[in-house]
Amino acid sequence: MSADDKNRQEIIRLTLSDSPMPDIQIDGMPEFAPGWVWLAGAGPGDPGLLTLHAVNALKQADKVVYDALVSEDILSLVRPDAELFYAGKRGGKPSWNQQDVTNKLIELAKTGHRVLRLKGGDPFVFGRGGEEAQALVAADIPFRMIPGISAGVGGLGYAGIPATHRDVNHAVTFVTGHLAGKGQAELLDWASIAKASPVIVIYMAMSRLAVIAELLLQAGRSSDEPVAIVTHATTARQRIAMGRLAEAAKLAETHTLEPPSIIVIGEVVNLAETLHWFGDKPL
Repeated sequence: MSADDKNRQEIIRLTLSDSPMPDIQIDGMPEFAPGWVWLAGAGPGDPGLLTLHAVNALKQADKVVYDALVSEDILSLVRPDAELFYAGKRGGKPSWNQQDVTNKLIELAKTGHRVLRLKGGDPFVFGRGGEEAQALVAADIPFRMIPGISAGVGGLGYAGIPATHRDVNHAVTFVTGHLAGKGQAELLDWASIAKASPVIVIYMAMSRLAVIAELLLQAGRSSDEPVAIVTHATTARQRIAMGRLAEAAKLAETHTLEPPSIIVIGEVVNLAETLHWFGDKPL
């Protein structure tokens, strides 16, 4: 990053005027310079959970490469003349692979555009944001990281389930479960996780839920341990199902829950009975 690039980062004003609320003007927001890529998190779904840096990026970007979890409400914040590129992956349907995404970011940046890579949640929590940043470094493309609110925190909060509670747990483990039990060496030490972490939050695991539950039960977790599945968290489609670990897969099947979902295992799940505040009551 050149000295000039550093000097021009904190010079503009962000004006939020697309709402019934009075205009809000915020000084000192970074300028989105041509040829840069900003890697930004859109949060778990509710547009109100966007950070100001993410809104600022949406207001300035020329090109937006976004994934399947970014809502129309959030995309409506882009400039009218901005060009959108859908790079989502859903249900085995034809889609860009990771190299396609990286190549597009580099191509757009090298032609002098302000390129926003927008991903649901936080791009740096199981979102490949780190991989994309590495590719930009290798291509000598300047970039900025804009973390977002991860579904494992924000999504559970909308379900009335705090990730930690002083009277319940002093540790939480976040894992991805999409490769569990796929006939290869496990990438995670499920036995150690089961023994060490009072609360386990699992991303991308709906199709592997039965396998994961069995791995945790074999490692000593109680079959009666509370589990919750939160689908479409923070949106009008949010649904929450609560049950026991031994019946986790059946719970998802009974209530026809689908991705995107976040799964949480541990005693904090019980807090949803009194702390639930958003959407329909837990099933």
